[in-house]
Amino acid sequence: MKPARLMKVFVTGPLPAEGANLRVISTLSVGVDHLALDEIKKRGIRVGYTPGVLTDATAELAVSLLLTTCRRLPEAIEEVKNGGWSSWSPLWMCGYGLSQSTVGIVGLGRIGQAIARRLKPFGVQRFLYTGRQPRPQEAAEFQAEFVPIAQLAAESDFIVVSCSLTPDTMGLCSKDFFQKMKNTAIFINISRGDVVNQEDLYQALASGQIAAAGLDVTTPEP
Repeated sequence: MKPARLMKVFVTGPLPAEGANLRVISTLSVGVDHLALDEIKKRGIRVGYTPGVLTDATAELAVSLLLTTCRRLPEAIEEVKNGGWSSWSPLWMCGYGLSQSTVGIVGLGRIGQAIARRLKPFGVQRFLYTGRQPRPQEAAEFQAEFVPIAQLAAESDFIVVSCSLTPDTMGLCSKDFFQKMKNTAIFINISRGDVVNQEDLYQALASGQIAAAGLDVTTPEP
């Protein structure tokens, strides 16, 4: 018996006309924003993807990025390496703590919930979330409040973006969003790079509008 032939297909634009016999596309990802979905639906092609497979890993990475950023670990490690750590100073590299803080989550789906579940034991006082619609059943575990995105930006000490990339979320976090944030706030993005206007994020960081950012995704990558 001949082994099955596997072909890896990456679809980022119009499907080729010669692919008339294409029946199934399988993608090793949770998101499907890299697929030409309108064309795929028109041709009746089935799509297989992997929801849930990276929920725990992504949530753990989000918490790692948040702790690393808010506690200034990269800066502290660099100071150890370059000799900047010279004497005791009580407030040096303190960063910001999660205890009694407000955490805002953009997108309380599987990953957003997994992030909140991991952050709750750190003593977070209040969880806010935003999205297409309220999710009272899922939010009840964290007593999370559904709020407009402007309120989430203004009141959160830590913001974690975990929404999917859609036409509605493209460039969602831009200049207006960052201007509403506290200048002590930490911004974390583990969703998609295109959810963030990176030039606006850079300006917010360079001007001190926000304290820091931890990014798992960028546009372009790497």
